[in-house]
Amino acid sequence: MHAQPGDRLVVESPATGATRRDGEIVALHHADGTPPYDVRWSDTGEVTLVFPGPDAHIDHLSGPDDTPASRSAHGSFEAPPGDARPGRPGDIGRRLTAARERCGLSVEETADRARMSPQYLAYLEEYPSDPNPTTLLRLADVLGTTLDALRGGDQDLPPGQGYALLRPELRDLGPEECRELLSTHGVGRIALSTSRGPAVFPVNYDVVDGDLVFRTAPGSAPAEAAGAEAAFEVDHIDDAMSRGWSVLAVGRGEAVTDPDAVRRLEERARSTPWAGGPRDLWIRIRPERLTGRRITPRQD
Repeated sequence: MHAQPGDRLVVESPATGATRRDGEIVALHHADGTPPYDVRWSDTGEVTLVFPGPDAHIDHLSGPDDTPASRSAHGSFEAPPGDARPGRPGDIGRRLTAARERCGLSVEETADRARMSPQYLAYLEEYPSDPNPTTLLRLADVLGTTLDALRGGDQDLPPGQGYALLRPELRDLGPEECRELLSTHGVGRIALSTSRGPAVFPVNYDVVDGDLVFRTAPGSAPAEAAGAEAAFEVDHIDDAMSRGWSVLAVGRGEAVTDPDAVRRLEERARSTPWAGGPRDLWIRIRPERLTGRRITPRQD
C-alpha cells in the first residue's frame, strides 16, 4: 500500500464492502508512502495515526500517470483540489519556512531530521494546511522552536515578538504607495492632543474619496480630532516573516455634519465600529502629509 498526502483512506465492511469510514491522508511517516498515515476522518474532523488493515484501501488523487508506482519512483506531489495553490501559503507554512531558513536548513534536510517526506514538508510550506500536532512537534524540535509558535499561539501577544531579520532593509515609501496601503478599510490609530493630554486611540476606518473617515461617539476623546491637527497611523506587522510596514497621515480633522455627506459616507463605508454602541459622529481627515516605511530582507 502506497499513498501521498491528499489521498483518501477508505475502510470497508468485511461483510458487505460498504464504506464504514473514510478520511484524508494528511501526513506520511515514510518517504515511500507506506503506512502508517495521519488521517483526518471525514465524520469527526479528528486526525489520528492509522495502520490500515486488510479492510482498507486507498483512493488516489486522479491525474495523468498517477499511480502508486509512478509516485513512489518519481516522488511526485499533486496539489489537493480546491482554492489552495502554490504561492499562497497559510501562516503555519510561512512560520515553518521562516524557522527553517533561520536554521540554514533545506527542505530535504529538515524533512530527513523530522522523519517525513520532503514533498509533504514542501506542501506544508506552500499551501494553506492544518498539520496534526505530532507532525508540528517533530518539526518544532528540529527547528528549535515550539508547537505554540508554529501554530500562531502567540497572536495575543503584542506584535514584534518574532526574530529580527538577519539583514533587514528599511526603506521609505512614496506618497502613492502610502495611499495604496491606506486604501482598504481596517483598524488605524489616531493621535491627537486632547483636553487630558496627548493620546492615541484605535479606530475602525474607511477611505472615501482619498479622505480617512471614522465614526465615534459625540463627546468621546477621538471626537476631539474635529477642528484639530491629528496624526493617523496604519501598519502591518508580519511576525512570521519578521517584516512589516507603517504609514503616517497628518491632517486636520473635521466633523461631517451635512446630512447628504453623512448619507454618502454611510452608503460607502465598509467598516463598523467594533466597540459598538451609538457612534454616529463622522470624523474626516484629509491627509496633508503622507510618509511611510517598510522593513524587508536586504536583497544583495
